[in-house]
Amino acid sequence: MNQVAVIGAGTMGNGIAHVFSLADVKVNIIDISQEALDKAMVKIEKNLDRQLSKERITQAQKDGALANIKTFTDLSDGVAGAGLVIEAATENLNIKDKIFKQLDEVCDANTILASNTSSLSITRIASVTDRPDKVIGMHFMNPVPVMKLVEVIRGYATSDEVTKTTMELSKKLGKIPVEVNDYPGFVANRILMPMINEAIISLHEGVAGVEEIDTVMKLGMAHPMGPLHLADFIGLDVCLSIMQVLQHGLGNPKYAPCPLLVNMVMAGKLGAKTGEGFYKYTPGSKELVVSSSFNK
Repeated sequence: MNQVAVIGAGTMGNGIAHVFSLADVKVNIIDISQEALDKAMVKIEKNLDRQLSKERITQAQKDGALANIKTFTDLSDGVAGAGLVIEAATENLNIKDKIFKQLDEVCDANTILASNTSSLSITRIASVTDRPDKVIGMHFMNPVPVMKLVEVIRGYATSDEVTKTTMELSKKLGKIPVEVNDYPGFVANRILMPMINEAIISLHEGVAGVEEIDTVMKLGMAHPMGPLHLADFIGLDVCLSIMQVLQHGLGNPKYAPCPLLVNMVMAGKLGAKTGEGFYKYTPGSKELVVSSSFNK
């Protein structure tokens, strides 16, 4: 695979472009906003510089990676010649439907279409195309340049050949791919999000405070980050959305999101990206400035 395209210049999109470019693959990043594309390139160079300072890459590798990346605001131009297109847009089914319909029309018939969705059905996404056998999930973990896992999700019609190609390509990136089937939340979020939700329920019911809950999970279960801090890092709106996908897709009341989570999202307290969730953060960054600021 010598050419790929990534749709979406946000955190996940620029991270995916980063790892492909370092693997000496030509990458086109596509976004409707030129400003977002410019910010993505700044972020990618900053992350490459971090790797360079830690002697994980050489100057030549950094320069080569940057030379491998081009940016586009036009979808048709950006996907031209790509053997794989990875959608990393907003986690919204209507938006993904629109993107995959367009991709199906403008991409070569043999192009593999992948989604970086963290919980939405690959089978459902593939249904808007005329190539469901060539639609697959590639769920990268955040931050993409650091995290090794890629969940490779097979839709109902995804072919063995496309799955094999995607697994091999993930390994070429230095990742560890794990093949999973297409059910709500896949594996990672089907297990992680209910744990986070249960931590929020424990807080909501007064079992313990924010720092106490996180400390128990860090020291008792050897988690690098407590579940409430992690929820802030992921985004409470994202956590809520995934819990709703699980609740709707599996029809089990145990997946109902905690009312406290719902209220915080409605109040705009989304975690690090808004400067406040269960903790407070430096504006514009994910740096913790105070420990628990929570007042329910």
